[in-house]
Amino acid sequence: MDWSDRIGRRIKLRDLHIVMAVADTGSMAKAAARLRISHPAVSKAISEIEGTLGVRLFDRGSQGAELTAYGEVLLRCGINVFDEMQQGLRSLQHLSDPNSGEVRVGCTDIILHSLVPAIVREFSKAHPGVQLDVKLTNPGGHQIQELRERKIDLLITRATGQHEDFHSEVLFDEPFVFVVGAQSELARKRRIDLTDIIKGNWVLPPYDSAPGALVGEVFRANGFSPPKPLVKTIAIQLTVSLIASGEFVGILPMSVAALSAHQAALRVLPLKSAGPRISAEIVFLKNRTLGPAVASFIDCTREVTKSLVRVRR
Repeated sequence: MDWSDRIGRRIKLRDLHIVMAVADTGSMAKAAARLRISHPAVSKAISEIEGTLGVRLFDRGSQGAELTAYGEVLLRCGINVFDEMQQGLRSLQHLSDPNSGEVRVGCTDIILHSLVPAIVREFSKAHPGVQLDVKLTNPGGHQIQELRERKIDLLITRATGQHEDFHSEVLFDEPFVFVVGAQSELARKRRIDLTDIIKGNWVLPPYDSAPGALVGEVFRANGFSPPKPLVKTIAIQLTVSLIASGEFVGILPMSVAALSAHQAALRVLPLKSAGPRISAEIVFLKNRTLGPAVASFIDCTREVTKSLVRVRR
């Protein structure tokens, strides 16, 4: 009997579901309670799969069940299998009702308060029956893991770096701008340069974060060492609020500073800013079936960002 026969005849979706439940709960007893089956049934299913594959999937101990390297591989297979089935069911649902489905979008704080509202408005007008689940994701490895585990369908984020298993598409890139409160003394100056504000009360992202590293490069490209911020945060609402008070200065991507909601409160200083630009990207898994609603959302994202870029120019 060859390998494919063993897989097809002996491993069922129910078995994969049990493996995933044990991995998620870390205990066969807890998995049994979640699945509403007996503890011996879970233990027997795991033992039979291990016998079929000829490898140990879990290390059992007093603290519970922990995945082995073999178990990690089978877990990823299970996640992929159930995700593909879910996408297929969504496609079937879409064939019977094109205005249906769900799109799970992950985005960072700065994208959530700049680009996403315009996309959501346009998409919801065109597809009023599609439910959008928009989640705030932390920048860096966490958001990538959310994609790998199929907890979200796509990311709209700032630059994530290159990953072989992801498709990453740059929507636009833009410069950073220096920003003060619209009613501050600095905003009323006719002439100003970076020397006038370098010793101010800065609110900036931490330099060891992805956006903070870019901000640090902006200062260096303009001939200054990055100042010590009075407030370190990546929360865009807090940043804008503090700058608008007139007591802080900051650096923002041009699109954020130009938002209509911020225009009355912020003043972009007429300083030529050298250094890196910051990009916005849409990211999703390669070789993964995208449901019709997700594909439509991606198309809408492309069109909305194109129109926004044209307006800013």
